[in-house]
Amino acid sequence: MAGTELFGIEMVDIFLAMAITIVIASFVSLYRGIEGPGIFNRIIAVNVIGTKTIVLLVLIGFIYERPDFFDIALLYAILNFIMTIAATRY
Repeated sequence: MAGTELFGIEMVDIFLAMAITIVIASFVSLYRGIEGPGIFNRIIAVNVIGTKTIVLLVLIGFIYERPDFFDIALLYAILNFIMTIAATRY
């Protein structure tokens, strides 16, 4: 991705800013997961954290030009979905 620019800003810098924003948003969701008013709100908060983790893995794959992270993100998405369904079922 060297040399790729958008409005004079390197794309890697944009991806890093997006990754930092996602980490901050995950901490907000973590607070909701800990202090949530009910069990379903906590489950949704954990699911949101899992989804943000998937996006973060994809961004890391773009930043470091490692396509292996996409496979890991796909596997984590499947596990996140199954665990959310299992937690809401029981």
